[in-house]
Amino acid sequence: MAGGILKFFLPKDRVFYTLFENAGANLETISKKLVLVVNESDYNKRAHLIKEMEELEHKNDLVTHEIFVELGKNFITPFDREDIHSLASALDDIADYIYAAAKKINFYKIDPTSDSGIQKTADQIEMAVLAVNQAVRELRNLKNTQKIVECVIKINSIENTADEIFDMSIERLFDSDVDAKELIKKREIYQTMETVTDKCEDAGNVIESIVVKYA
Repeated sequence: MAGGILKFFLPKDRVFYTLFENAGANLETISKKLVLVVNESDYNKRAHLIKEMEELEHKNDLVTHEIFVELGKNFITPFDREDIHSLASALDDIADYIYAAAKKINFYKIDPTSDSGIQKTADQIEMAVLAVNQAVRELRNLKNTQKIVECVIKINSIENTADEIFDMSIERLFDSDVDAKELIKKREIYQTMETVTDKCEDAGNVIESIVVKYA
């Protein structure tokens, strides 16, 4: 009887791994779309890509909602409920800010192909998201903790590089002869993109916390 009850509960906690893996894979796709956006000079082609990114962002919202619903339903969870909530929120934030960055590029009618800061940061975002996704996939068994730690270190390193690119981009922007409106627009795009790497670091910190507690 006790074994039957245990069997009823245990498979349920596995759903969180699948949902997190879905979110991670989704983030990888949306980050690749951002790279395509910043390397596309045609406004309409960018608009098409941004529309696809909007759908991916909505898809991620649904996954996040599903995680929260499962959290409310399930008595047994694979790790702390607080960590599940924090990781779901961090992954959702990454998608939100990636989409926001792409949207601002067309909203402000900025040509990203003429701005190396925007392009370099998009590359850093893609690398950070790839590392986040790799770390998320390793959560299912927690056997390869070394790989997770390496991913977290990589995310932190990428975030530092993105900070440096941000500082150099701002310095270059203020040294240029662009008008005030253009300056404000570009600065906002830089800040939104840099925030993506901050959110990746947040996700990495939660994953590292899970490893410390359970590995």
